[in-house]
Amino acid sequence: MTADEQSSADAAPLRAAIVGSGAWGTTFGAVLADAGCQATVLSRDPAVVHQIAVQHRNDAYLPGIDLPLGVTATLDPVEALADARIVAVAVPSQVARATLEPLRDLLAPDAVVVSLMKGVELSTDSRMSEVVAEALGLPPERVAVVSGPNLAREIARRQPTATVVASVSDETARLVARACASAYFRPYTNPDVVGVELCGAVKNVIALAVGIAQGRGLGYNTMATVITRGLVEISRLGMALGADAETFAGLAGMGDLMATCASPDSRNHTLGGHVGRGMGLDEAVAATGGTAEAVKSCRPVLDLANRLGIEMPITEAVVRVLYEGLPVDQLAPLLLSRPRKSELA
Repeated sequence: MTADEQSSADAAPLRAAIVGSGAWGTTFGAVLADAGCQATVLSRDPAVVHQIAVQHRNDAYLPGIDLPLGVTATLDPVEALADARIVAVAVPSQVARATLEPLRDLLAPDAVVVSLMKGVELSTDSRMSEVVAEALGLPPERVAVVSGPNLAREIARRQPTATVVASVSDETARLVARACASAYFRPYTNPDVVGVELCGAVKNVIALAVGIAQGRGLGYNTMATVITRGLVEISRLGMALGADAETFAGLAGMGDLMATCASPDSRNHTLGGHVGRGMGLDEAVAATGGTAEAVKSCRPVLDLANRLGIEMPITEAVVRVLYEGLPVDQLAPLLLSRPRKSELA
């Protein structure tokens, strides 16, 4: 390649693909486009593809939001992934493996895959970066995770926020951070993939518990108690798996936990509220719309904790309410009736 050709290649916009056309996938595509990338959303829904490509909107998931002109969409995986340097994945965690495996041979040889998912796989207790690497046959160095206080609708309206890009490879983390940095979206890098992912997965369970409590009419004291003790649960599990303690006080930890537990845009919080007001699980899922990851992730998170001998009473209570018939009125008393001990124990 001549010097002129190299200069032209360096100046060309980075190509990115987003697997999944829900609220967060579409929003991250908009973030990438606003940062200067060419972003193609891969969807299974012809109506969504047509609207994104023609009207630059996705009213099914982001009503009233105009998308940047740099975002387009397709039904064709080959078209979406061709020459894409960054491939972001934003599908429900429990279908991630089945969604990704058919794409394995379509990745560009230098592609980096970014997990936008926040969950733990039900059948394996695997974190999403592990699922991505296994399904696509990638080394960990080509996988990154994005997590933080990133409620999709707020970001789609270009409200300022920060996020964490985690990877075992500093080069990969910096590539993804450069690709998504803009005036309203500020990425920080972090090598602690385990901690960042566990924060993202478990905070959804805590948000569901907060929603249940608020659905029962309980107030801010209860909310603060559940959030604070929820952070303890996240930290204990993460530390047992080798995470960095500083991660839990940062954007991926306390930052994401606060946003998810407090916002009416949080599907996990919303679903918890429906359950707290007396809906059955299936009814609450239907009323919430979209994917509330905690519904499926709470059990593998608890299985993982039990396997490691880690006490997670809030997570256990959520599992019992959703799947074992524990009355919602017993959730708060169950948490508060545990043996008294030092807060720091």
